[in-house]
Amino acid sequence: MCLAIPGRVVEVNYPTAIVDFKGARREVRVDLIEDVKPGDYVLVHVGFAIQKVEEDEAKQIERVLEEFAGVS
Repeated sequence: MCLAIPGRVVEVNYPTAIVDFKGARREVRVDLIEDVKPGDYVLVHVGFAIQKVEEDEAKQIERVLEEFAGVS
C-alpha cells in the first residue's frame, strides 16, 4: 500500500521544493510533475511530489489521515 501526504509548496529551487506539512517543512523532489510554484498543493510519497491537487482536496485528505491516526 502506498501513502501520499498532502503539503503546500513554500519555495521552489528546481528540482526540489520546500513543502509545508502542517508546520513541518521538508525538501521534496518536484521533477516528476510540471509547473510547480509556491502556493500549490502536492501529494508527496517518499520524498517525491507525485501529483498536484486543489487546496480543498488536500484539506480533505488531511482530515481523513487525522481520523485514521486518531488525531482530533
